[in-house]
Amino acid sequence: MTVSSDLSSRRKPSRLSVSFEFFPPKTEAMEASLWSAVERLGPLEPDFVSVTYGAGGSTRERTHGIVSRIEQETALRPAAHLTCVNATREEVEEVVYGYWDAGIRHIVALRGDPPEGVGTKYAPHPGGFQSTAELVAAIKRIGDFEVSVSAYPEKHPESPDWDADLDVLQAKVEAGADRAITQFFFENEDFYRYRDRVAQRGIDVPLVPGILPIANFKTAARFAGSCGAKVPEWLAKQFDGLDDDAETRRLVAASIVAEQILDLQANGVSNFHFYTLNRAELVYAACHMLGMRPRQARAAA
Repeated sequence: MTVSSDLSSRRKPSRLSVSFEFFPPKTEAMEASLWSAVERLGPLEPDFVSVTYGAGGSTRERTHGIVSRIEQETALRPAAHLTCVNATREEVEEVVYGYWDAGIRHIVALRGDPPEGVGTKYAPHPGGFQSTAELVAAIKRIGDFEVSVSAYPEKHPESPDWDADLDVLQAKVEAGADRAITQFFFENEDFYRYRDRVAQRGIDVPLVPGILPIANFKTAARFAGSCGAKVPEWLAKQFDGLDDDAETRRLVAASIVAEQILDLQANGVSNFHFYTLNRAELVYAACHMLGMRPRQARAAA
């Protein structure tokens, strides 16, 4: 059933656009933080905002509830994350139909982490999708969805080599993916080298760098360790000795993200995906550095 309805190292930037990623909150306080961030960042008119999906579909209902509320109560375009983990094809397709019925037209399709945790061997559900490419193809068959997928400037931790890593990305694009959003990284040269590899393969979809502003260095380092992103020694040194100095940490973090995004922009990047961790301050500052202004400020100018 179907529901009707730069690849070179330097290039001329196109229209600047950003997107923001949020995660389903677990407590009332975290819920308040999420909607505060949505309210603060919304006037920047992002291309879309995405909401993550817990391991094994553990946050499925919360993810669905948040993207539905964003669709119904804001002017933002929500994108729902969806994984292949711990579910049959029929169960995953039921979720896709549910998103369509809720008015959601953008899905971020991911394989998902092993249910036993990062670092353990991944085994597809025997009755489920065997790869992200299969999931992308199924989503496209069900409806006219926009589909984003993941990409890895430092290579996916499970990929034996770069050829195998790019094979996976190419399969997702050939299945119908509309863009690839990268894992966050802290060394821009890793992204530039990856962009060149993608171009040499002839993979021709927008490659959007994922940016993680560092609101808390220890949290960011743990996050990086869980997804195979390296934390350079120079970065750790920037936060050394600042555990009890929140104000200086914020200034250092703002300086680091500003330097990163402005260098990317100077090297032809015009689309940015921010991992917000449900916090708006540094993301808003980064967007300001890129020249973005809220609707109200533009209207008054």
